[in-house]
Amino acid sequence: MSFLLGITGSIGMGKSTTAQMFADAGCAVWDADAAVHQLYAPNGLAIAPIAVLVPDALQDNVLDRTVLRNAIRADASLLSKIEAIVHPLVGASRDAFKADAASEILVFDTPLLFETGGNVGMDAVACVWTNAETQKERVLSRGTMSEDDFAMILSRQMPIEEKRALSDYVIETDTLDHARAQVAAILADIKGRLTHA
Repeated sequence: MSFLLGITGSIGMGKSTTAQMFADAGCAVWDADAAVHQLYAPNGLAIAPIAVLVPDALQDNVLDRTVLRNAIRADASLLSKIEAIVHPLVGASRDAFKADAASEILVFDTPLLFETGGNVGMDAVACVWTNAETQKERVLSRGTMSEDDFAMILSRQMPIEEKRALSDYVIETDTLDHARAQVAAILADIKGRLTHA
């Protein structure tokens, strides 16, 4: 029986980098963002139902994320309709990974873990975080979103202080070495728990 570890944190906190550290240490990692990208990719399962909601977003059998973002900005009720399509499909991807993975520790990289109730199925949760200034700097330096986009995403996510309080482990991503040391300590703790189970 594998140990299920959820990793969460807000945008720009270093979650993907931290998840890669778990993968490098031999854990099987499922990435919610990658699962969503697959759903939105050509022939992805989310394309047809979302195109019914936002026909303009469908261009050459691909969903234009900018058109979608603008549509959501114009109609706030649209987001919950899209989530009602996407979240069950993401859940199915996660369940398939859980059934197929053969690692002692399975890691679930999930930004909205608490928001979607995904923490309920985990044996433990690790929250990845950094200070607000570093977070904003990281996100805006990517050049893929505006300050307004960043603010909109933050408004949909549980405050990081709450995520930290609800988590079993907290990983500060101020430096790569510090994050790596915390990942090693968490893995040692989990392996100790598995040994004594």
